Amino acid sequence: MQAITRRLGHQSLRPTASISSIKSIYPLSDHYYGGDHPRYGSTLASHKGMGHLVRKGTGGRSSVSGIIATVFGATGFLGRYLVQQLAKMGSQVLVPFRGSEDNPRHLKLMGDLGQIVPMKYDPRDENSIKAVMAKANVVINLIGREYETRNFSFEEVNHFMAEQLAVIAKEHGGIMRFIQVSCLGSSLSSPSRFLRAKAAGEEAVLKELPEATVMKPAVMIGTEDRIMNRWAHFAKKYSFLPLIGGGSTKIQPVYVVDVASAIVAALKDDGSSMGNVYELGGPEIYTVHELAELMYETIREWPRYVNIPLPIAKAIAMPREVLLKKVPFPLPNPDIFNLDQINAFATDTVVSENALTFMDLGIVPHKLKGYPVEYLIQYRKGGPQFGSTVSEKVNPDSYP
Repeated sequence: MQAITRRLGHQSLRPTASISSIKSIYPLSDHYYGGDHPRYGSTLASHKGMGHLVRKGTGGRSSVSGIIATVFGATGFLGRYLVQQLAKMGSQVLVPFRGSEDNPRHLKLMGDLGQIVPMKYDPRDENSIKAVMAKANVVINLIGREYETRNFSFEEVNHFMAEQLAVIAKEHGGIMRFIQVSCLGSSLSSPSRFLRAKAAGEEAVLKELPEATVMKPAVMIGTEDRIMNRWAHFAKKYSFLPLIGGGSTKIQPVYVVDVASAIVAALKDDGSSMGNVYELGGPEIYTVHELAELMYETIREWPRYVNIPLPIAKAIAMPREVLLKKVPFPLPNPDIFNLDQINAFATDTVVSENALTFMDLGIVPHKLKGYPVEYLIQYRKGGPQFGSTVSEKVNPDSYP
């Protein structure tokens, strides 16, 4: 019996005729690129845009755009909108993820059958990154986090991961476009560690790939955003909203769909966006207080604020930063009182005067008031038609 089992085992290990025929048509390598080969120079300069790719169809969801894009950070806020726009033009999108297999599940519906390919990976494993990038001709890095955790620091997430992706893309030899998504206001001299790490990430990417494109969006607004949702939730729960530093800081919030459209527009051009840095801000500049007024007007609540001076706000946020690496359990993620975001909002964050913007990509960004903030109606306590807007000048004494 044991002899029969051994003979069957040896037979199962032999390559079948069908597998041999497949290998003869599609040669397969047992090693990832770059492992046993000399490092390649960047090939981005030899490709001017995506114009020479083989395309089939009329350009819709079931067409073939020729783009095979690996989108790192696709399961995040901006990622879902970018994947949707890539998929609807017939691109294949490789979605690296590191958590549960349910994380990228919502993305699979955005493209035709087999066009959205979730791939589990480890951002600290170079071979894992090479595997998800192996078949791609476009790499887009959306990875970013505005707070630290016990496992990932600002510098690792926003700087070193971006640098690692650029190095691997350079070795790849077949990457035609690399797009790095950074953050408006990033600077090596910023008081915010997040913005300093983002600036270092930009420099590292451009050092490895001078032909890469860098997008620097302002605060993004949309259904899953991490600013107006948090404000509305806090205001509904506690009946007031804390305004740090009086809410006088100027910002230029942008609709998330416009940022995704800008990335796709850069991919579809003739290569004119290669090597450029774009600052993507909305058409209107708000103070933090004015943006909070827009939030209150949309949820139809009477605005109530508590002004918190910067030193007190920093003192409230400080314990988490001090205890983060010292306690043996994970701490809650910060919402309103995030020390690094408090430092970032201490200075105005608007588009520079001579910067390349949406207009240079042929896109007119949406104004926020209206459809882009309509998702906030979910916070109206009596349904979509409940309440009066602030613009109707309701007497606060008559407010329930």
